[in-house]
Amino acid sequence: MDVEGCMTDGRIVYGNEGDEIKAFDVKDGFAIVNWIALGRHVAIITGRRSKIVERRAKELGITHFYQGVKDKLAMLEEICIDLGIDLSQVAAIGDDLNDFKMLKACGRSFTPADAMHYVTSIADVVLSRKGGRGAVREMIELLIRQEGMEEEYLSRWT
Repeated sequence: MDVEGCMTDGRIVYGNEGDEIKAFDVKDGFAIVNWIALGRHVAIITGRRSKIVERRAKELGITHFYQGVKDKLAMLEEICIDLGIDLSQVAAIGDDLNDFKMLKACGRSFTPADAMHYVTSIADVVLSRKGGRGAVREMIELLIRQEGMEEEYLSRWT
């Protein structure tokens, strides 16, 4: 998954001291943690570098974490080799042109509702939620239902 525009609303806020501030939706994080608990993998592939994003990835238990990536598809291909899976087995979420090739190559592609039109035009699913406002959760829960894992997912909480 991409970060800016998917895990966040795409805004970057700087404080007076140059600190960068980002907001993450706790609902997205909850779904990510539970997706991992279901035995699935999560990767963050982002073009920017941020200690805040690194912290969030650690909090959520995301072990495949890559920042400063210029070619997201090449990085995704490396991850697939490491995991022994094919791109057709990958679901990805992105919101802008730097995600385009990655989204076109993977098995299932998702974009937040407020993604750029070039990207929404090639995505398998345009989510109803905006980036940083539950889009990642919506994607994960759609995947859980599509893969017949809903009972296992819910049994963790019911």
